[in-house]
Amino acid sequence: MKTALMVAEKPSLAQNLANILSNGKCSTNKGSNSACAVHEWNGTFKNEPVRFKMTSVCGHVMSLDFTGKYNNWDKVDPIELFTCPTEKKEAMPRLRIPAFLAQEGRGADYLILWLDCDKEGENICFEVMQCVVGYAKGDVFSPSVTYRARFSAITDKDIKAAMNSLVRPNENESRSVDARQELDLRIGCAFTRFQTKYFQGRYGDLDASLISYGPCQTPTLGFCVQRHDEIQTFKPETYWVLRVTATTTEGRELPLEWKRIRCFEKDIANMFVASIKEIKEAVVISVQAKEKVKSRPVALNTVELMRVASAGLGMGPHHAMQIAERLYTQGYISYPRTETTSYGENYDLVGMLRQQQNSSKWGAEVRALLAGGVNKPKKGKDVGDHPPITPMRPATEAELEGDAWRVYDYITRHFIATLSRDCRYLSNCITFQIGSETFSYTGNTLVDAGYTEIMHWQALGKDEFVPLLKVDEVLRAHDHRLVECQTAPPDYLTESEVITLMEKHGIGTDASIPVHINNICQRNYVTVGSGRRLVPTNLGIVLVHGYQKIDPELVLPTMRSAVEEQLNLIAVGKADFHAVLSHTTEIFRRKFQHFARSIEAMDQLFEVNFSSLKASGKALSRCGKCRRYMRYIMAKPARLHCSHCDDTYCLPQNGTVRIYRELKCPLDDFELLSWSSGNKGKSFPLCPYCYNHPPFRDMKKGFGCNSCTHPTCPYGVNSTGVSGCVECESGVLVLDPSAPKWKLGCNRCDVIINIFEDASRVTVSETQCNECSAQLVTAEYRAERTRLPGAITEMTACLFCDPAFIALVEKHRAVASRASAPRGGARGGRARAAKHKNKQPKDKMAQLAAYFV
Repeated sequence: MKTALMVAEKPSLAQNLANILSNGKCSTNKGSNSACAVHEWNGTFKNEPVRFKMTSVCGHVMSLDFTGKYNNWDKVDPIELFTCPTEKKEAMPRLRIPAFLAQEGRGADYLILWLDCDKEGENICFEVMQCVVGYAKGDVFSPSVTYRARFSAITDKDIKAAMNSLVRPNENESRSVDARQELDLRIGCAFTRFQTKYFQGRYGDLDASLISYGPCQTPTLGFCVQRHDEIQTFKPETYWVLRVTATTTEGRELPLEWKRIRCFEKDIANMFVASIKEIKEAVVISVQAKEKVKSRPVALNTVELMRVASAGLGMGPHHAMQIAERLYTQGYISYPRTETTSYGENYDLVGMLRQQQNSSKWGAEVRALLAGGVNKPKKGKDVGDHPPITPMRPATEAELEGDAWRVYDYITRHFIATLSRDCRYLSNCITFQIGSETFSYTGNTLVDAGYTEIMHWQALGKDEFVPLLKVDEVLRAHDHRLVECQTAPPDYLTESEVITLMEKHGIGTDASIPVHINNICQRNYVTVGSGRRLVPTNLGIVLVHGYQKIDPELVLPTMRSAVEEQLNLIAVGKADFHAVLSHTTEIFRRKFQHFARSIEAMDQLFEVNFSSLKASGKALSRCGKCRRYMRYIMAKPARLHCSHCDDTYCLPQNGTVRIYRELKCPLDDFELLSWSSGNKGKSFPLCPYCYNHPPFRDMKKGFGCNSCTHPTCPYGVNSTGVSGCVECESGVLVLDPSAPKWKLGCNRCDVIINIFEDASRVTVSETQCNECSAQLVTAEYRAERTRLPGAITEMTACLFCDPAFIALVEKHRAVASRASAPRGGARGGRARAAKHKNKQPKDKMAQLAAYFV
């Protein structure tokens, strides 16, 4: 029997697809990958029996990156990033997806791809094919071996229809994604590395560990700063409005609107009010009643969903799209990434509507709509990608809850509204003449609520009072007055408005728009204010103004819009991949050269807005290069700055830093510091230089002396390590330097063991315990305070095996504030990490674990 390997984009989607295609008769096993299960069943394909295997990836299999040496920020000139080689690397090495696909594809006769039906999904198709090539029986790039399923909803009908109309993967669309990835990598990394290295550490109150540039991210920020500039430069103007009240014979007062609307000259405004002040009659000169229509919405696409989520549901677009994707994979809605706002001719709108007729929320409206006849939807835009976003099966608030229900609720109400009647109302306008001036009164009366019955937040509200008046009828006019007003500045842009601008200018795609907005928030370029308005921070403002001084095109949307047009031409086969890539890269390479030469123009803005490190901080530690005192900058992130060498050194965060006994690092002569999380927390010594520039290959940036593998340094793990940590896999229990409160602390996790209370000195011996391989420890006491047996003052033994020492160990695990350092192994040659890892018998490990209960 032949085998067909099917691959979906997510494990949950694979399970749903397998259940539908196998009619619920598939078997499931974990396979060789813990993240991606394999579902199997027997069926037919191409009129012959086939064993189907359905599995998945977890998004992109591969990611684009520079080759090894070009990832070193300190040794590579950013200009090289425009021309240096790139390579595809595993996107998630821990999951080993390529090896998993190769194993599952071994001997397969067919490959059927069920990736999301957008350009990114098309790109993942070719990543999967590349992983399976050479393992499947045939050539996976042959049209007789590999097939592509196109679908927009996870329903029996859609999935089985897709299985019966398989197509070829679209290589042009995949190549357009490759081009976008490479351009964004080269441009973003080059600018980001350069400006980060240039500005980081120069200013004391600049809170930014990464000052990034993005071809889409930066124009998005530009929209926000442009609005900020409009607000700052706005000059309010005073104007005057003429107000008059008319009273009917029944005593109802009508506030009248002045036909001239407003007047910016006070003297002229006074002239108008003087001309009518003594006139007490308002004469009706016209009565008009006109029926107006509030149109039902067009079908829902991604951009509109994001706009509504932000403006109406109060949730960020990134969060909203995550929820929509989850609803899609669970089969509640159709594919949520689409630009189309028009239903296809064969779309079963009535069938989808009937699914909702028993809902307790909108069932009555749906039943009335079905009984009265479904209205033809408004004609929208058909981009040819996916149908609009619609509900695919009914749901209840108890099923979904929270934000998931709110998104589903809106999508369903929007769908029902597209098939409902337009809202119709009568606009009544009565025009009055008072002397030489004309006024009006308008009131609306609802004729047919139409779609606003289901989208109730768009309803007109209560009918407004409209008096029955005739031409030449006279009402009493009174309360003539001038009202002084001022023009108001625009408000900050909402997320919804930014999304609209991004769509208008072609910045990003329906998939990437929420990511770019999320990025400028996370990078501290904007903050989300009330009403989900994006308020630029000082850093965001200075960056945009800096780009505008050097090269405005770096922040204007026109450049990215032009690039997106070229990428779209690649996707439809009308532009050459290599030509677009080389031409665009060369344009930005020249712009980067100009930017680097002109960076002082941006630096001038930074100097005005941020405090120079040379004038901030307090003297704390001597530099190992110039022997002058460095300054401790306590503004987050905390760091040291040497004004003479113009060097900045990052420090651990969320704790206290002080001089460590005026000792020096034996490697670079920098004065050692001690970081402490608190009186009862952990602490460790560190060399400022080694902390930022690891001296040994097996060390990572951000580790203290208690992880240093120097063979003889008295502060390193070789000299202070006692045993492997029993709680984490890679840590070593080292002697904490915070005497006289002696303790052992893991150099990776938060494990702490208090030892030898009142001891005058504690040291780690070179000798190992014969039973557990831990290093022996020497404890020294003063005679009057000794706690050792027989009143002795000094003893060397094993902390975990000797009964006398066990009694002097406090058994607990303290959860203290952790230093902001990366986690990972740092074991080397003769380090005690190597000595103690895995050398303790299992029963001894269990015994030690009891200390942390």
